[in-house]
Amino acid sequence: MRHNKKFNHLGRTASHRNAMLANMACSLIMHKRITTTLAKAKALKKYVEPLITRSKDDTTNSRRVVFRYLQDKVAVSELYKTVAPKVGDRPGGYTRVIKLGTRQGDAAQIAFIELVDFDENMAKTEKTAKKTRRSRRSTGKKDETAKVENSVETADATEAVSAEAAPKEVSEEKAQDEKAAE
Repeated sequence: MRHNKKFNHLGRTASHRNAMLANMACSLIMHKRITTTLAKAKALKKYVEPLITRSKDDTTNSRRVVFRYLQDKVAVSELYKTVAPKVGDRPGGYTRVIKLGTRQGDAAQIAFIELVDFDENMAKTEKTAKKTRRSRRSTGKKDETAKVENSVETADATEAVSAEAAPKEVSEEKAQDEKAAE
């Protein structure tokens, strides 16, 4: 009976499958995203997520357990130095599998698997409010002239405010200087 033997064997022997998953896990940890077939990506997800959970606890024993699976010192140190601190507060779901379509040669389903917290494009950021245009004018010379007119109006308004605060004699001198400049 094959009770509780549901994982995908990927058409390989046990030793070949373990070596392949260990290599793919090292590549995922080092590069943060890899492209592979959908079946391998799903198998890798089940393989690497317990290792990332184990890496949250930085003890000698947990490092030895992770090294037993990965067999790569550089990948283990990268996992503990960069990946574990970034996912420390996440309760699970450290990887994301996104389907890309089919491969040209053999029509295999292709997907990429990535570490969730390392993708800047999908990271949750504050959305800036998009400014909507109310007028139907195109963005051309008209908008540039409108901007110039608005800047002139604001300059006049600031001069008016400063003129009210200043004595009348000074404001009259400014008005005469402006007329002379025009």
